[in-house]
Amino acid sequence: MYKNILYPTDGSEAATAVLAHCRSLAETYDATIHVLYVAEHQPFGLAQDLPKESSGGMVGQPAGERSGMRGVRETSEEVVTRIEAHGRSIVDYMAEQLSNLSVQTSVKKGNPYEAILDYAQTHAIDLIVMGTHGRSGLDRYLLGSVTEKVIRMSDVPVLTVRQKPA
Repeated sequence: MYKNILYPTDGSEAATAVLAHCRSLAETYDATIHVLYVAEHQPFGLAQDLPKESSGGMVGQPAGERSGMRGVRETSEEVVTRIEAHGRSIVDYMAEQLSNLSVQTSVKKGNPYEAILDYAQTHAIDLIVMGTHGRSGLDRYLLGSVTEKVIRMSDVPVLTVRQKPA
């Protein structure tokens, strides 16, 4: 029934709660688990590159002396590169937790829900297993939900696992 199971993760507790379900499904159906991390292409809403040097500080001071923050800012591409490296460590860790199973790992760049749906389509995924953060009310409205968007737009079944309260 399920030969390819997609496990998108951001390394959060909610995503980690999904691990046992993925393991059980993979063992039951002799399936491959695809562990996916998506590095947002515009993290934190950065629409353009940030300056390398701080421009803050007192008027009349040279840019490099204004705030002592010289070289602290990164371009959005540099930030994404660091996020991708972090994502690689997350998928590698999850793969270790599933070491006796067939596992494929991937780190993609882009909008999370779109990258998840694209991965599902291009890798013949039979089931997507995702965690929920349990947000409600204004938080859910303002932040949106990757899981919710995947559920609404996916052509394959999506199993959601709610994080157990602490």
